[in-house]
Amino acid sequence: MLDAAAKTTKAEELPFPFNKRAFCLYEPIEKKIGHARVLIVNSLLRYESDLSPLAISDWNGTTESKLRFERKVSSMACNNIANNVLRLVKRPKMLTVHLSEVAEAATAFEPDAIVMSGTFSDFDYYNPDHIEKFTHFITKTKIPVLAICGAHQLVGLAFGAELKTLDDLDLSEKRTDRLVEYQYRFVKIVDKTDPIFEGNEDETSGVCRITQRKTTSSASGKTTAYRSKAFPKASNSSPHHTSAKIR
Repeated sequence: MLDAAAKTTKAEELPFPFNKRAFCLYEPIEKKIGHARVLIVNSLLRYESDLSPLAISDWNGTTESKLRFERKVSSMACNNIANNVLRLVKRPKMLTVHLSEVAEAATAFEPDAIVMSGTFSDFDYYNPDHIEKFTHFITKTKIPVLAICGAHQLVGLAFGAELKTLDDLDLSEKRTDRLVEYQYRFVKIVDKTDPIFEGNEDETSGVCRITQRKTTSSASGKTTAYRSKAFPKASNSSPHHTSAKIR
């Protein structure tokens, strides 16, 4: 019988971006949120008033071109966030403000959520007054915050995290030619009870489920990393991979 032929296991493909594809498969996006007030935060630099004295000194002669680039990136980043809100919310209300204005805007606008754009420059190049003001706000607010890319680091910094380059150097030690990361790294879920992971292990939920495999050093016997695989519901494609080094 033809249907009794032995099935062969397809070799696992490399994850994006190593498979040379220009996209990554994802779950369908549906407008399930009826109404939401979303405060979009431009976390990049705009003017010299946004800079620290260190930035003005280090950028001597190139300040305007660097700020022009940051304004260009911020425009694209904030527009992208707004477009995604429009794709998710049926009746959204949005307001876009700069990082330095987020506290006042949150009080006046009363958002249901805050979404922060990514960043480009190191945070010691930011006006220290802006960083202090943001730190006070983010450590006190009860509003849900989605901090994207560098903004996630900024939030971590506000809560006492220490930022390092991927080769474990202080940011000031290596401003250029840093090791860069792709979109996928080894990750470890430390609290599966957090609502953000709800449905991950339920194959019928429609949410990507996650399995983990430990990587152990034969020399020390210590676990150094976790490998995670996300399987979209009813997908016959190869699983996506996420990764991040665990120390």
